[in-house]
Amino acid sequence: MKLDESTVERIAQLSKLEFNTEEKVAILNDMNQMLDFIETLQEVDTDNVEPLIHMTEDVNVLRADDAKTTISQEEALTNAPSKDSTYFKIPKVLGKN
Repeated sequence: MKLDESTVERIAQLSKLEFNTEEKVAILNDMNQMLDFIETLQEVDTDNVEPLIHMTEDVNVLRADDAKTTISQEEALTNAPSKDSTYFKIPKVLGKN
């Protein structure tokens, strides 16, 4: 199957993209190469191949999610440039800028 320029223009219209002539030619070439590759893959005999859910049998090994207090609130605020009782003070980020 080969694509033509009108197909590229239709795809561009549907995806709301604009291409100049050089870009259309390059995209047409790339899309035809992709389709050629897919046609090559379709030649592979997959009759006795079971479908895969995962690529490997590996299972994610994650550490336990245990809450630990490693630093106290006072220690965290020790080097704060600006603080207000138990909170960091930061410059206002929402405003009239």
